[in-house]
Amino acid sequence: MQPSEPINHACEDWADTKAAYRFFNNEKVTPEELLKPHRQRTISRMAEHPVVLAVQDTSFLNFTHHPKTKGLGAIGNKTQKQQGFGMHSTLAVTPKGLPLGLLTQDFFHRDPDEPSHRPQDCRKLPIEEKESYRWLQAFEQTVLLAPSGVDVITVCDREADIYEMLVLAQQKDTGLVVRASTDRALVDKDWNKLWCKVENQPVVETQILVVPKKGQQEKRTATVTVRFTTAALRPPWRPKGKKLPVITLNAVLVREDNPPPDVTPIEWLLLTNTPVESTEDALQIVQWYSCRWQIEVFHKVLKSGCTVEDCRLQTAERLQSYIAMMSVIAWRLHWITHLNRSEPDQPCTLVLTTIEWQALFMRIHKSARLPDTVPTVHQAVRWIAQLGGFLGRKSDGEPGITTIWRGWQRLQDIAATWYLVSDQAQRCG
Repeated sequence: MQPSEPINHACEDWADTKAAYRFFNNEKVTPEELLKPHRQRTISRMAEHPVVLAVQDTSFLNFTHHPKTKGLGAIGNKTQKQQGFGMHSTLAVTPKGLPLGLLTQDFFHRDPDEPSHRPQDCRKLPIEEKESYRWLQAFEQTVLLAPSGVDVITVCDREADIYEMLVLAQQKDTGLVVRASTDRALVDKDWNKLWCKVENQPVVETQILVVPKKGQQEKRTATVTVRFTTAALRPPWRPKGKKLPVITLNAVLVREDNPPPDVTPIEWLLLTNTPVESTEDALQIVQWYSCRWQIEVFHKVLKSGCTVEDCRLQTAERLQSYIAMMSVIAWRLHWITHLNRSEPDQPCTLVLTTIEWQALFMRIHKSARLPDTVPTVHQAVRWIAQLGGFLGRKSDGEPGITTIWRGWQRLQDIAATWYLVSDQAQRCG
């Protein structure tokens, strides 16, 4: 499968193209069924680690440029008039950031004719009727899928700062780290608001964080201070007399006190129900939250590398099945890139089939003679990147996902050719 090609380009002839379209038109082909084998493998990989982070996030797929596609909903704001749907995923990663696979993936869309809700109207709705309920649903799915003996910590950005989410984590007795978006009221008589209390705690550590590139802001380093405290949150008002309990959480404030000009300073107020009794505990929470960036990378690979928004399947349901399948490919590209940096000396059979690595070796070395030992992950990834235009100069560093996915596309053609040639040779021999 060519990760960045439309279906009609990825298939070799019209018969293959029609077969692909029939596949996605089959009612039995659903995102859930397509992801089921991958999810089981993800759970198996999780079982090899004592602690796993379940990182949630939402991304929106834009198909405005395909106006004939049926079943799309509104995305963006009303003035943009964009069409597409949302995708909410949970990516399992290790505390060092190695992506293990997808745990959950759900799609949703907004009715284009639905009127905009004012904030005061949204507050009157029960959580089950709000779009943000997807965070709680994914959290519950994660709890059910977590393998025995593994401490699974859900990590979310500000959109998941929902009081019901915090309550659910307490009820399930399952770890949660959420970046706060609101300055919540406290039960504490000495401190009225959360932010004020944690700001007045002593600095326990100064750290240097790597801030990834985002939009026009280039990758940089930031010097941040770390503070932490415990806080009992006052439950917010809810409609129909629904009462929520008081929750006691730990809060870790990460702040860039002296940012350089023309950059958005780092300021994370992280809420967690996991123990924070020391500086080491607080720094662990910061490290866990830093791994949230991996799901942003996954979305980038899916959209920019696999170019799923260029697919021209004619209904939202077919598109969602296609995206579910491509999500597995996007994860594999993401995984290979990270593995090259974390475990470069492992044998390349960890990431490539026998046909793939043999075809890759012969193409790069222009030789039919295979090596006596299996190449390492590091060697194989650099060869794949070389197919994608990576020059490998001293100043280039390690190849990134962009060059790897370009090389990966070429490798699939090379491996397919090598498979046909070797299979024919065995028959003739």
